[in-house]
Amino acid sequence: MVSVKTPSPNTDAQELGGEQWLQRLVGHRPEVERETLARALSLARQAHAGQERHSGEPYLSHVLAVAEILNDLNLDYETLAAALLHDTVEDTAVTLARIEQDFGPNVVRLVDGVTKMGRISRLHDVQGGGHRDQQDAESLRKLLLAMVEDVRVVLIKLADRLHNMRTLKFLDEARQRAIAKETLEIYAPLANRLGIGQVKWELEDLSLRFLDPQSYREIAAQLDERRVDRERFIDRVVRHLQRELEASGVKAEVTGRPKHIYSIWKKMQRKNLPFNQIFDVRAVRVIVERDADCYAALGVVHSLWHHISKEFDDYIANPKENAYRSLHTAVVGPGGQTVEVQIRSRDMHDHAELGIAAHWRYKEGGRFDPNIEQRVAWLRQLLEWKDEEASASDFVDRFKSESGSERVYVLTPQGKVVDLPAGATPLDFAYHIHTDIGHRCRGAKINGRIVPLTYELHSGEQVEIIATRQGTPSRDWLNSHLGYLKTSRALAKVRHWFRQQDYDKNVAAGRTALDRELHRLGIGNFNWEQLSERLHYPTVSDMLAAIGNGDLSTAQLAGAANELATPSNDDFIAAKPTRSSEVEEKGLRIEGVGNLLTHIAQCCRPVPQDPIVGYITRGRGVTIHRRDCPNLLRLAATERERILEVDWGGAVAAVYPVEIEILAYDRSGLLRDITASLANEKINVIGVNTYTDKTDYAAHMLLTLEIRDIGELSRVLSRIGQLPNVVEVKRKKPS
Repeated sequence: MVSVKTPSPNTDAQELGGEQWLQRLVGHRPEVERETLARALSLARQAHAGQERHSGEPYLSHVLAVAEILNDLNLDYETLAAALLHDTVEDTAVTLARIEQDFGPNVVRLVDGVTKMGRISRLHDVQGGGHRDQQDAESLRKLLLAMVEDVRVVLIKLADRLHNMRTLKFLDEARQRAIAKETLEIYAPLANRLGIGQVKWELEDLSLRFLDPQSYREIAAQLDERRVDRERFIDRVVRHLQRELEASGVKAEVTGRPKHIYSIWKKMQRKNLPFNQIFDVRAVRVIVERDADCYAALGVVHSLWHHISKEFDDYIANPKENAYRSLHTAVVGPGGQTVEVQIRSRDMHDHAELGIAAHWRYKEGGRFDPNIEQRVAWLRQLLEWKDEEASASDFVDRFKSESGSERVYVLTPQGKVVDLPAGATPLDFAYHIHTDIGHRCRGAKINGRIVPLTYELHSGEQVEIIATRQGTPSRDWLNSHLGYLKTSRALAKVRHWFRQQDYDKNVAAGRTALDRELHRLGIGNFNWEQLSERLHYPTVSDMLAAIGNGDLSTAQLAGAANELATPSNDDFIAAKPTRSSEVEEKGLRIEGVGNLLTHIAQCCRPVPQDPIVGYITRGRGVTIHRRDCPNLLRLAATERERILEVDWGGAVAAVYPVEIEILAYDRSGLLRDITASLANEKINVIGVNTYTDKTDYAAHMLLTLEIRDIGELSRVLSRIGQLPNVVEVKRKKPS
C-alpha cells in the first residue's frame, strides 16, 4: 500500500517552521549545517508568508515536506537548503543574488537549476500538435541537462513531484490525470533509472490511483481483505526462515516486504493473470551482511520449500540497467501458499532503496562510486539522442522506452549478457551489438534454432545473428505494425540510414508507400498540400521524403489522410457500433439536436477517424455514412436538408464492422494463417467469403472484421499483407 505522509491541514505555519521541526529534521547534523538550514527555513517562511496551496495549507508546508523527503534519502545539507528555497525565486520576490550572498554558490546553483527546469509540459497535448511535441522534448532535455550538471537538482525535483502527488486529490480531475500521466511516464522512470526504489514505487502507486482508480481500489481491497491472514502467514515464514538461516551460520535480517499496488497491477496486465495467481503478493526480504551470503541464503530457502519453475531471477550476476542487484525467487511455502523471497546484501539494499543518493559523491569525504558514474553516463547518452532523432516526439518516445523498468537479459554466443527492453527482437539485439550488424542482419538463431526477426526475446536465451557480407535495412523494419523493431535505439539507427540516402529516391519511395497505404485503406481524394501542412512539413516533397526515410509511419499517414479525404462537396459522415466491451458508451454526437437513433450504413461501414455525416431517414432514425459514400453523395444532391453533421463522440471505444478484400495465390493453410494473424491482433472475424479461381489458382477473399479505429485497420492490413502468397489486401470500397 502507498504510505502517505502529509502535514495536517490545520497545522499552523509558525509551528511548521519552528525549532521542533528543525530539530527533528537535522538534529544529528553539525552545528554549521544546522545554522545554514535554520537561515534557509527563516527565509522560506518570510518569502512564502500568506501563500496557500490548493489544499488550504500554508505553502511553507510543501517546501518542508520536500526537505523531509530528501533528508530521508540521506542528502547533504546544501540540497536540503536548496529544497527549502526551491520555489522562492519563481514564486516570490527573493532573487538568486540574495541566495548566493546568504548561502553560497552551491545552493544558488541548485535553486537556479530547479527554477530553470520549470514544469515539464504535459505530454501528448492534442491541441498543441507538433509545437507541443517540441516543447515536451525541450523541457525534457532541460531536465536531463540539469541532471548531468548536478544530479541533486533532479532529486529535488523528484521530491517536489512526490509531495505534489501525495496532495493531488485537491486538484480537479482533469489536472489530476494529466499530472499523474506525466509522473508515470517521466518522473517514475527517472527515479527507477537513478535506482531510488522508495520514490519510484510511491510515484507509481499514486499515479495509478488517479489514472485507474477502479483497478487501484480493487487491488487495495483484495490486499486488505485477507490482510490479517497474510500477515500471520508472513510472520510464520519469517520466523521459520530466520531460525534456519541462523542454524546454517548465515547472519541475516528477515522481514515482510511492502506490497506495491502498481507492480501487482502491471504484472496482472502483462501476464493476463488474476490477482490470486500473483506470486509476490506474499513476500519476504532477506538482508545479509556479505554478497557471498546471498547465495548461501538462497540455498537455505530452496532447501526449505519447493521452488516454482521460471520464477527465479539472478540480478546479482546480471544487474539491471539501473545497477539494481538482488536475488528473486518464488517458492511454495507453508500450507501450499506461494511466497516471493528477495535476497540482497546491506549495500545492495541501500542502492535499491536510495540509488544515486545512497553513497552521495558530493558529501564531504565522499568516495568514487562507479554506480553513480554509470547512471550519470546514461544521462549524458540521453542528451546525445536529441541530435539523433528527427522529431521532438521521437525523442520523448525514445526516452520513455529506454527508461522503462521492464528488461530482458539475453546472451551472445560468447556468453556476454546484453540488456534490452522487454519485447525486443533479434533485430533490436543486432543493432545493440553494432549498427553495421543490424544493417546486414537477415536472420537469427535462438538457442541454435532459427527464428523470424519478429521473434520476442526472453531472458536467458542465447542469440546468434545471421548477417550477409553486404546489406542494407528494409523499409518494412520501420513499420511498427510488422513488429521487426521495438527499441527506439534501433529505430533511430534505421531512420538515420534512410535519411542519409538520396533525397529523390526517398521522395519516390515515399510516394509509392503513400499511394499503397491510401489504396489499402480505401481513402478517397484529398489535397496533398493540406496533408503535408497537417503533418507539419513545408512541402509535399519533404513529406514524401520523410515517408521514404522512415520518419513518418503508416499509422500517422492513415490518420491524417483519412481526416482530409474530402470529395467534391463538404459533406461529413459517421456510424453506430455493432457492440462495445466498455462499461460506458456515449454513442455518436449529432450537432444541434438531442439523442437520436443511429445505425451504420451497410454500403460504406465507417469506423472511428473516418470523416462521417448523418442522413435522416423516414422512420429509421439517422443513418451514418462515410463522407465519400456514393449513395450519400447522391442523396445529398437532392435532399440536402436531411444531411446532419455528426462526430464520433464517446463511441470510439466500441468496435465497427469493416469489410476487407484479399487477393492471394491459393495454398494449403492460407485461410488458417490469415485468421491466426487476426487472432494475434485480437480482431474478431464476423464474416468470411472466399472463392478460388481454378484457372490461375487466385484466391479472392472477403472478410468482415470488427475494428476499433483506422489505426487498427492499418495495422491489420499490414500484418495480412506480410503473409506468404498474399498479393494484395485492402479495404472494400463503398458500392
